[in-house]
Amino acid sequence: MPSLTAPPLALYVHIPWCVRKCPYCDFNSHAVRGELAECAYLDALCADLDFEAPRVAARTVETIFIGGGTPSLFSATGIARLLTDICEYLAVSPDAEITLEANPGTADADKFAGFRQAGVDRMSIGVQSFRDEHLSALGRIHDSQQARAAVAAARAAGFAQLNLDLMFALPGQTAEQALQDLLNAVELEPEQISWYQLTLEPNTLFHRHPPRLPDDETAWDIQREGQAFLATHGYRQYEISAYARPGFACRHNLNYWRFGDYLGLGAGAHGKLSFPGEKRIERRWKIKNPVDYMRRAGTEAVLGGTEDVPESARPLEFVMNALRLQEGFAECDYLGRTGLPPDTLEPALSECLKLGLLERNGGQIRCTADGWRLLDSVLEKFSG
Repeated sequence: MPSLTAPPLALYVHIPWCVRKCPYCDFNSHAVRGELAECAYLDALCADLDFEAPRVAARTVETIFIGGGTPSLFSATGIARLLTDICEYLAVSPDAEITLEANPGTADADKFAGFRQAGVDRMSIGVQSFRDEHLSALGRIHDSQQARAAVAAARAAGFAQLNLDLMFALPGQTAEQALQDLLNAVELEPEQISWYQLTLEPNTLFHRHPPRLPDDETAWDIQREGQAFLATHGYRQYEISAYARPGFACRHNLNYWRFGDYLGLGAGAHGKLSFPGEKRIERRWKIKNPVDYMRRAGTEAVLGGTEDVPESARPLEFVMNALRLQEGFAECDYLGRTGLPPDTLEPALSECLKLGLLERNGGQIRCTADGWRLLDSVLEKFSG
């Protein structure tokens, strides 16, 4: 009989402030106006922990990701307090991966050393480009020199796991410039490179006032050449926009793509939890406005919404995540994560196998090269 099981549990903590809102950003981020409300927000996160902890009382947190916004705006003392509070309310694995996002424009050697001492063991640095004109076009607050300095500061602080975020198909960017960005990144020897195409998301300044971007053919040429370049330098593409050296794929993000569970703390944070005894999967999210969040944290009023994922929606939700991975998914994992038998993926699965968009090998299902490139088309077939 189909059986829903409790998958690995992750924790996401959202810190919503940044120095300046980037024109392409559609995350719940807000430019700091006046003094940063660090202490008040940490109090709210603690109240949120108290509110959420009973729902995962018997489970262990395997990874923690502190994202934003710009979490590196917070002091090392503040991040240390946050991690102490988390460990007080939740069971955290001794070998948990703990990631913090950092903006090179807020990099400080002493602060980075403090983050490392607090227990953060993985840093994700938002470089985006190594060309100053492209950074300016993206509205970034740092330049290329600061980007390199941030990496050096992270290494000096003792971080053995670094991810660099890079974007391509930027306003006015040529294919040669995009590949030079990758070369500059590889020369810094990060353990992972997240390399993704700039898209114009709704409710952003770029969507309202679109910049001139490389055409689709140029963007595809950049992507194809960049993938080959990264492969020759030892970075395996394990997810559509993530490339890592062996053994350094981001465990937190892998849990997302494998349809794992995650608790969400902070303004606008989303969570997903499985309740096998009730055969139920629940999503819930917090209200977005930081001021309202701080006022309501610890009470039901902090919730922006909650919903159960119906069985009819689980096949698409699962494959929408799992097929982003180069490894795809095992049919037995599909059963455990959704509580549904593999035949609920039909007839879309058979059609995609027949068209050469998916392949099956020993119970493992993954995209072919064509399927990965045409993933949106593949997912449309599962949308019913």
